[in-house]
Amino acid sequence: MIALIIVCFLYALCSLLLLGYGLQCYILTYLFLRKRKDTLARQSATMQHYYGVHDESIFPKVVTQLPMYNEKLVACRVIEAAAAMDYPASRHEIQVLDDSTDETKGYVDQTVEKLKSQGVNITTIRRTDRTGFKAGALQNGLKYTDAEFVAIFDADFVPTVDFLKKAVAFFVDRPELGLVQGRWTHLNKKSSLITRGQAMGIDGHFMIEQAARSWNGLFMNFNGTAGVFRRKAIETSGGWQHDTLTEDMDLSYRMQLADWKTEYVPDLAVPAEIPEDINAFKNQQFRWAKGSIQTAIKIIPLLIQKKVSPFKFMQAVLHLTHYVVHPLMLMIAILTMPVLFFVKVTLAPVWFGLVVAAMILATSGPSTMYMVSQHLIGNRARKQFFLIPAMMLIGTGLAVNNGKAVIEALFRKESPFHRTPKKGEAKGRAGYKPLKDITCLVEIFLGIYCFIGLKMFIGYTNFLVSPFLTLYASGFIFVGMLSIIHFHRPEAIDIKLKRTPAILKTMCLLLSLLFIV
Repeated sequence: MIALIIVCFLYALCSLLLLGYGLQCYILTYLFLRKRKDTLARQSATMQHYYGVHDESIFPKVVTQLPMYNEKLVACRVIEAAAAMDYPASRHEIQVLDDSTDETKGYVDQTVEKLKSQGVNITTIRRTDRTGFKAGALQNGLKYTDAEFVAIFDADFVPTVDFLKKAVAFFVDRPELGLVQGRWTHLNKKSSLITRGQAMGIDGHFMIEQAARSWNGLFMNFNGTAGVFRRKAIETSGGWQHDTLTEDMDLSYRMQLADWKTEYVPDLAVPAEIPEDINAFKNQQFRWAKGSIQTAIKIIPLLIQKKVSPFKFMQAVLHLTHYVVHPLMLMIAILTMPVLFFVKVTLAPVWFGLVVAAMILATSGPSTMYMVSQHLIGNRARKQFFLIPAMMLIGTGLAVNNGKAVIEALFRKESPFHRTPKKGEAKGRAGYKPLKDITCLVEIFLGIYCFIGLKMFIGYTNFLVSPFLTLYASGFIFVGMLSIIHFHRPEAIDIKLKRTPAILKTMCLLLSLLFIV
């Protein structure tokens, strides 16, 4: 009896917490929309500032840091793009922070020497060890420059020609501004169903979430790339630290706790590569999930000491702990069957209606945010509509992978910084394989478990949970099977949307009807 009470309590608690995270999407969407028109107009005018300046001495000195480790497929591309940025040569230097141990070194040296011969101020900085991984490389690079501002691009990004002039303009006459963050766009969005789903999720984060936080005085995180720091903000906030896997989120929160401001600029767009291999995507998500929770453990006590307003504190906690939704989903998936077996609940019509309304709100919150972001970016809503089920399948299927990451973070288990393999423009060169583990087997097992629960309890009396069991079962099996396929058949990564198996299209259509209509 006590065990049953505990199970029911946990089930109800997980459901309420998921409801809270779902409703958060509506709050962020509202915060974004109320500031959108005025802020975008102001930002558009600001970005033109340096296009009316012809005296090079007025431009502040900027160093562009390009951290990389074994990036032979994309290293040359990002270096050349950084060198092509339209910024006075006398005020701009480039640091290639190359910790590589493979043939990437040769590609980097060849490209850097070519650019040097063309008059580009560029240097390669290599370390004898990788202490601190990316954070260590970025901190080490600061020793070799006196630049006032620091632009950072990961190896899979291609900065636009006008990025620096537009970004640096926001620092003019704003000594309190410590960070300008640009928006990620996508080089290979149309490569497959997987990349399309990821692109929609990234668009929702960058178009809605980041803007809502920055424009309303809430805590916003640096996304690790496509941004410009005021060097003084880095140094006075404790510098780059490597005690979490998300050094970018950690520094940006410490910086804002030290009263530095941030500016998110959605029109400052930088294209980047999305992982096409589901295992590479899972590696990336594992790092982000674990690092976010590590950062939450580190930062939340500092938020309490700072005594920020209750609303700002709550928004920061929801932001830092967002990946907790994955272990919550796992708990719901596992506990649903025993709860349905032992508990028979009948609700009065009013309570039944309230429960249905709450479920619809919680489920449609993320979808609403994603559709709003797609509309504002300029994509056809009707065309993007059917990608939401794909996102839901991928997001649900990742619950095992990301749930494991959250648990490891909570138990303080350390793990190295594994960068995400990129495809780039391979041109016959062998690529990097993502790490593999046994989570795919756990995903398939949980998918079968949920399907058994669905078969046992499907019907009118339990129709409230049937759609969720359908989603969990489909998502776990989809991600688990795709993980195996992509690892053993790399060519399957290039499956286009139009060639997606009919069963997956049917699954997406059914999920659309269950969760969106």
